[in-house]
Amino acid sequence: MQQDQTVQWFPGHMARTRRQIRECLPLVDAVTELLDARIPESSKNPELSALIGNKPRIVLLNKCDLADAQTTKQWLSHFEAMGAGALAVDCRSGKGLNAYHGLVRHILADKIRANTEKGMAGKPLRVMVVGIPNTGKSSFINRMAGKNRAKVADKPGVTRQNQWFAIGNGIELLDTPGVLWPKFDDPKVGDRLAFIGSVKDEILDSELMAVRLLEVLQSDYADRLQQRYGILPTPDAQPWEVLEQIGRKRGMLARGGEIDTERAANMLLDEYRDGRLGRISLEKP
Repeated sequence: MQQDQTVQWFPGHMARTRRQIRECLPLVDAVTELLDARIPESSKNPELSALIGNKPRIVLLNKCDLADAQTTKQWLSHFEAMGAGALAVDCRSGKGLNAYHGLVRHILADKIRANTEKGMAGKPLRVMVVGIPNTGKSSFINRMAGKNRAKVADKPGVTRQNQWFAIGNGIELLDTPGVLWPKFDDPKVGDRLAFIGSVKDEILDSELMAVRLLEVLQSDYADRLQQRYGILPTPDAQPWEVLEQIGRKRGMLARGGEIDTERAANMLLDEYRDGRLGRISLEKP
């Protein structure tokens, strides 16, 4: 098992994405950012705030059913204190998304008022949707657009390659041109993205990732390990020893009676990602 593995990300076209976002910003009234509720800090693009400037912003903490509910409340308060609208949602089931239209109209109340005063009452509110890969941007757009996934008709100032979707209540979504990326200056950011499955498992050492995940679980969610695997690690237990305990408990034995730690590691990662260990957040505000 490699001890020095660091998750890497190699975006090949971020400069183009930055340029495209800047070009599209004048077309929209607000920006909606999708984050993973389990790792809101690690799943964001660090340059986005500078890119969007003073545009009103909505943060959607997606996959909230997999995150610790109390920690998610803290994150919502955190983003609201920063001046953003914020919702905890699950884009696949639609949970929490009923409040989205109202939130858009709330944060754009001044824009709606200005449009009315200019004789443009009912002018569509346009919102750019952004998010790094696997935070649920496509699921969000699909869920909100429903059967109306056809592009909004060409209009002045709207380039042909931009994907616009009408979602009702006078709101149109712009699918982000290009791909945003997370920042890996902090190795823990890469680890957290790997834990939730945002980095391809094929390029990772699953045993090393499982050991690093166990460090977090031992510290903050030891009770979940007891509930799921029937083990309660001592405070001084080494994470690799805990992985062996899990493998032993599940009868994962290789030839010669040795514990198959690779199999145990893959199972632990799968069960965390599927929510079978319970609702677990890996970051706090």
